[in-house]
Amino acid sequence: MFNTKSVKLDKNLVARVKRYAEIAGYSSPEEFVTHALEKELSKLDAAATEEDIKKTLRGLGYIS
Repeated sequence: MFNTKSVKLDKNLVARVKRYAEIAGYSSPEEFVTHALEKELSKLDAAATEEDIKKTLRGLGYIS
């Protein structure tokens, strides 16, 4: 099961998240990550079928 309290991220990615969260005016890196995930997931929510979702994920580079 997915742990909602922590997700392990590469330290370089964490540094980027912190930097961009501050630049964009988010109250925390967590708020920035939540917004980014919601934005990406909304693209998938718009897909009509499982095949559409796979196509979108391929286009985003998440699966091959």
